[in-house]
Amino acid sequence: MFKRLLLTGAAGNLGKVMRDRLAPFAEVLRLSDVKPFGQPRPNEEHVVCDLGDRAAVHDLLKGVDAVVHLGGISVETPFAPILNANIVGVHNLYEAARQHGVRRIVFASSNHVIGFYKQTETIDTEAPMRPDTMYGVSKAFGELLSRFYFDRYGIETVCLRIGSAYSEPLDRRMMSTFLSFDDLTELVRCGLFTKNVGHSVVYGVSDNKASWWDNTKASHLGFVPKDSSEPFRAKVEAAPPIEKDDAMAVFQGGRFVNCGPFES
Repeated sequence: MFKRLLLTGAAGNLGKVMRDRLAPFAEVLRLSDVKPFGQPRPNEEHVVCDLGDRAAVHDLLKGVDAVVHLGGISVETPFAPILNANIVGVHNLYEAARQHGVRRIVFASSNHVIGFYKQTETIDTEAPMRPDTMYGVSKAFGELLSRFYFDRYGIETVCLRIGSAYSEPLDRRMMSTFLSFDDLTELVRCGLFTKNVGHSVVYGVSDNKASWWDNTKASHLGFVPKDSSEPFRAKVEAAPPIEKDDAMAVFQGGRFVNCGPFES
């Protein structure tokens, strides 16, 4: 158990899910987002913070032992908000972590770091990045920045290339990318408590029958998913089929490969 664990992005979809699930991991859970998100529960601290505000992020990291970083933009948008939250913001986070002696960060990266690989390919965690959007580029930046802060300053990071974290898969692509909330919780737990992770990259995906991602080189984390998309197959496949040349059926990033470009 940590004395104080920081969860950024606490008002987001996954932040709301992880709020209760992270509570057993720390004496105090410090929650942060750019907007208010209700009254603190027992053993919680709430901090409204714009990740692009360097001074505010510095204060946010005071007294923190470890970070689960879910904060930032999670879809393709005009570049300015991505730059502020996902690029400037992640630099502010790591620099504040360095100054305050934080030694462990679990960083929510994304499958959109490798979205331009075809669904016919199986890739491991050392495959060259092929981001499908500016959002994917920003997550690639976060992975590289976290590598730098480990090599130079020894801050350990586990980069979670999250697939599709929902209560159930919503389409055929998600039959391969589905990550259950229980498996996400276990993955975060492994990222926080496994010793000597250095800088690790792992695909956040459940034990789905058809998967494009090989986690063999992340086996030191001890992550063993328990759930699968298979119980939802009949429901998903009852929907009308998609064209074989649709991005949802061709690229690992699905329709993200066709997003934008947006005006800045």
